[in-house]
Amino acid sequence: MNSLLADPTPAPTGGGRAPYLEVSDLRVHFETDDGLVKSVDGLSYSVERGRTLGIVGESGSGKSVSSMAVMGLHTSRSARITGSIRLDGQELVGAEQDDVRRLRGQKMAMIFQDPLSAMHPFYTVGNQIIEAYRIHNRVSKKAARAHAIDMLDRVGIPEPKSRIDAYPHQFSGGMRQRAMIAMALSCDPSLLIADEPTTALDVTVQAQILDLIRDLQQEFDSAVVLITHDLGVVAELADDIVVMYAGRGIEQGSAEAIFNAPEHPYTWGLLGSMPRFDRPPTERLLPIKGTPPSLIRVPSGCAFHPRCEFSGRVRGDACTTERPELLPAGSGTGAHVGHGAACHLPTAERQQVWAQEISPRLA
Repeated sequence: MNSLLADPTPAPTGGGRAPYLEVSDLRVHFETDDGLVKSVDGLSYSVERGRTLGIVGESGSGKSVSSMAVMGLHTSRSARITGSIRLDGQELVGAEQDDVRRLRGQKMAMIFQDPLSAMHPFYTVGNQIIEAYRIHNRVSKKAARAHAIDMLDRVGIPEPKSRIDAYPHQFSGGMRQRAMIAMALSCDPSLLIADEPTTALDVTVQAQILDLIRDLQQEFDSAVVLITHDLGVVAELADDIVVMYAGRGIEQGSAEAIFNAPEHPYTWGLLGSMPRFDRPPTERLLPIKGTPPSLIRVPSGCAFHPRCEFSGRVRGDACTTERPELLPAGSGTGAHVGHGAACHLPTAERQQVWAQEISPRLA
């Protein structure tokens, strides 16, 4: 099992392979006229090849900003990036832009949330895949075109020999997403970051895209980071999960641990907000009260405490004054190795609340 606890030097995963991507104490802050925006404020995780890490959380929690930092796409002078991002042992924080640019596409690639805006509208889909491929491979245009046709065929684009000359607006939403995946995988990257890959797609197309990502991961033995707010997508693909809130990882562990024995009240709220189709809709959803905090004015102490219905059970004023660290969930009954949560409630009490109060609501 992959150890995802926030340690300055993440340990190798349980499969015996060293992590391909290691993120340690990552902070991404932006200077604005309104103040310092702490989009990512101390995030750590690791993922090895052949495994999928799901990063979940509400909009504005820092999911996409953290992935953009991994890809080296924060080029604004207002961005302050500290911590460590190691890709196959190579440090990316503070590296030369040209060095990171050479890694993009070749060792790491990203599927963006909106392929219509991510792809250039003035160039054909084929030309964009060909350009991405030729940047990293010394091949002729003819060979690159043949490779692009092959990639479009492998991601399920019908009639790829003719569709290669189509423009992005001539593709449907699902086909644009497939074309984006073809572009991302054109150089066989070892790390694939998928940012909301199924947003705005109908259910059947979502299933096809998820199956495609899974099949291609098995073929290329890639490490996959899946960024989403959809717990159903995470349950389908992820081996391990990081739950983010206000720029930090507040719970990390295996997918089994997060879904079957979650430790953080925010994770409980996410699970309660998820619609269920395996039983009659006899009760309303249980939404999390309030709204996510401003990343300029993050609440002191535990950032979730203004919305947490269990903060009153913590002795003293720790919830409002002390920021909890991501610590192992313990070795009690049902505990999972590598599972951790950042919460002031004692582990035994959290497990009791889940077993006696929260789980029966969701059963």
